[in-house]
Amino acid sequence: MKKLLIIFLFILSTLSFAQTTQNKANLQLPIPQIGVSVGTSDKPQDIALTLQVLFLMTILSLAPSIVIMTTSFLRTIIVFHFLKSALGTQNMPPSQMLAGLALFITFFVMAPTWGKVFDEALTPYMDNKITIQEAYDRGIKPVREFMFRQVRNEDLALFVSLAKIERPRNREDLPTYILIPAFCISELRAGFIMGFFLFIPFLMIDMIVGSILMSMGMMMVPPMLVSLPFKILLFVLVDGWNLIVYSIVRSFK
Repeated sequence: MKKLLIIFLFILSTLSFAQTTQNKANLQLPIPQIGVSVGTSDKPQDIALTLQVLFLMTILSLAPSIVIMTTSFLRTIIVFHFLKSALGTQNMPPSQMLAGLALFITFFVMAPTWGKVFDEALTPYMDNKITIQEAYDRGIKPVREFMFRQVRNEDLALFVSLAKIERPRNREDLPTYILIPAFCISELRAGFIMGFFLFIPFLMIDMIVGSILMSMGMMMVPPMLVSLPFKILLFVLVDGWNLIVYSIVRSFK
């Protein structure tokens, strides 16, 4: 009798749990509805606000390109990749780690410039002391000064001639859209020059190891395989990372 009572209670509890589960499944969860509407407005302030939002979204989407093309990041990452090729290591250090290191070095080099932008443009604009146009005019000046210190006159002359504009009388008359590409190719040239000098000591090791292997008759042994440990040893003994980072930072002074 007790066994039958226990079985009956078990079946009853199972049916009750199944009914509760079915009721919960039948409940409809509210789903939020998101809509975008386009209407007309008679207030110029609404249109100006919309344009400002679109401008801000455009700037945010172009932020990586702005960071790469107007800062020290371009030269730094080029030198790091030349170093990786000169050492002959395929996956070490990883490209992501080199990009992260180049980014933090960029923050270090650009800290004075970005500090001026923050103090002279962003802070007054956030305090509603200046307009957005005044904030742009003030904020672009430190960035232009940094690029002018690194750009070559030959590259500036190239883009001035390509733009077919009147020769600027001074730096203030030079448009920013001409300064930025001239700065980029100047950075490419500087990065390639530094990469060339990085290759020389490692190339000498490859040539010495290759000559020794040929004199020993070991034609089937890849010289790169034998020279790789010696290149890594040389790089560690001369404290290579310290020297390279020091050279990169000093090149912007």
